[in-house]
Amino acid sequence: QVQLVESGGGLVEPGGSLRLSCAASGRISSILVMGWYRQAPGKERELIADITRGGTRRYSDSEKDRITISRDNARDSAKDTVNLQMDSLKPEDTAVYYCHAGELVEEGLHGGGSWGQGTQVTDTS
Repeated sequence: QVQLVESGGGLVEPGGSLRLSCAASGRISSILVMGWYRQAPGKERELIADITRGGTRRYSDSEKDRITISRDNARDSAKDTVNLQMDSLKPEDTAVYYCHAGELVEEGLHGGGSWGQGTQVTDTS
């Protein structure tokens, strides 16, 4: 079992920046990939970015110019952490953002793996 706890989010101004963090605990040795998805109202959940334990990053084509994903693999803290930095925020960034952890790279795209409870991000425009 892997537990994911998200932090960050809330109200953001247009053109501003956002930083989301997610800490994974439990069977973290089984985690290969960690990442962020989001689901806007009336839309399907989509991948924003993910990163493997070895540091290979994958970004959404539409957002890759303004997002950065980073990861700290567990050492003494016994937690893996993944962070998402998003700049130049737009109204269409309003969504619920979910942290994901999986044993396989494509697992999240099919709904598998472990998921956080979600954190709401709302553009104030």
